[in-house]
Parts: sequence; C-alpha cells; structure tokens
Amino acid sequence: MFENFVAGTVQGPAGRIHTLRGGSGQPLLLLHGHPQTHVMWHQVAPKLAEHFTVVAMDLRGYGDSARPPGDAQHAVYSKREMARDAVAVMQHHGFGRFQVLAHDRGARVAHRLAVDHPEAVERLMLLDIAPTLAMYSNTTEAFATAYWHWFFLIQPPPLPEALIESGPVRYLHGVMGKRHAGMTAFAPQALAEYERCAQIPGTAHAICEDYRALATLDLVHDRADVAAGRKLLQPLHVLWGEHGAVGKCFDVLALWRERAEAVSGSSLPCGHYIAEEAPGLLLAQALYFFKT
Repeated sequence: MFENFVAGTVQGPAGRIHTLRGGSGQPLLLLHGHPQTHVMWHQVAPKLAEHFTVVAMDLRGYGDSARPPGDAQHAVYSKREMARDAVAVMQHHGFGRFQVLAHDRGARVAHRLAVDHPEAVERLMLLDIAPTLAMYSNTTEAFATAYWHWFFLIQPPPLPEALIESGPVRYLHGVMGKRHAGMTAFAPQALAEYERCAQIPGTAHAICEDYRALATLDLVHDRADVAAGRKLLQPLHVLWGEHGAVGKCFDVLALWRERAEAVSGSSLPCGHYIAEEAPGLLLAQALYFFKT
C-alpha cells in the first residue's frame, strides 16, 4: 500500500514510534485517528509524496508503536505527551518545522502540537473534529449516541479493557462500522492491518488511557489555553464529513474560530473517514492548502 515508502522506528519520549517516510520536498506529517493506524492514509500518501516529504507515524498506543502503561493522572496518553512524540519523529527525520495533516485522534494531537510547539508547525489541516473542550461542553443526546465510545472508554479500569479484550476485532468493527459508510469504506488490506493491530497486547489499555486523558488532563490543558487567550496562530484548514456526527452536532468553523486566528474549511460529501471515503476530494484540498 505504501510503495517507495521506507519504514523505520524512532525512539520517542515513552518508547518506540513506528514511522513511514516517502517522497521529497517540504515536510508533511500525517497523524491518524482511532481506532486506526498510519495505514488510513494509503490512498492519499503516495500522491502527497509526489509533492512533499511525507512522514506518517503510528501514535503511541496504536499500530506498531509502543504501548506504555498508563498512570493515575493519564498524563502518559495526554495529547501534550503524544505531541512530543511527533516532534521527536520529525526531528529524527531532520525537520524542525513542518506542516501537519491529521484526522480524528491525530487531529487532537495536532492541535496540541501546534499550541505547544508553534515554532515547529507551519500550518495544519484537521479532519472531522471540533475542539475537544467544545465537544465535551456542548454534548447532546445525538452526539453521545453517535460517539458512545467517548464515554465507554473513559470508565475506570478494568471493565472497558476487559470488554475490548474479549473481542478486539468486534470492538473495531463496532466503532468503524456504525458510521455513515459502514465497513465498505475500508480496503481489505487496510482493514486487515487495523484488525491485526487491535489484537496486539496492551492495545485495549492504551486506547482507554488515550480517551481517559481526553476527558481529564487534556481538558485542563485546553481550559488553560482559553483562560490565557492562547490561540493557534498558524493557518488552519478544517474539513468534516457532511454525513458525520461532528458536522451535524457542532458548528465546526465557528468553534475553531474561537481557538485559532486564521481558519478556513468546509464539509465534504462523505462521513467520518474522509481519507478513505473521499480521498480524491481530500487530496485536492490538501494540495491547494499546503502548496499555496
């Protein structure tokens, strides 16, 4: 799926981070969402590599990256710590400043990355998210029903872990298959990779800690930004699926304009998994945004 890309491992602050690198030109970092891996970019990364040096990584706790044990404060899986992994990866590849394209969970890491390391991020494109604090603060019955896993995964251990571990592939299909396009959105090779990685020991704990951090320490960091008036200063382009819960439940552009100085964006005729449901439309938007 990633012909002419080279796989590697980078030592991050909390363990190994699995990466792929391909292409040439200005650096572009790709960050995936839950419950996927870097493989979600398989339809767009090769085309992007014709214009950029593309680096795709598996977030800590996902794919073939390390799954460090969590802690009582959930700091290990805070987006602040996961952003430090991204900085380490790009520095390893020789890039002190770069652009970012990120989806879902990875987009939340990218948001924190751009706030905490403004000198490193030139511009960023975020796919199918509104700011975390706004989504929790404005939760409705419709959102809670569509994003049930947000509230399941944050429950205290060991119950969520045990339920996931009783059927990791069942959990994966339960999250991914209930959205707009169902399981038809995913190429067989890509789905096989998601299923393989879901069954790696430690995955259930890692993804639960990721979401526990989202509902606790990540909100502390977000509230501190709001209180201090810190906003994203980089150009930000946001895309969301018109058939997805984010666009239906939130005013995406308005919420991002509260958190960033320069925001553009629009919906696309797809669901949540934009890179796999509408790769051509995403590629056109990415090339326009990152090359202008």
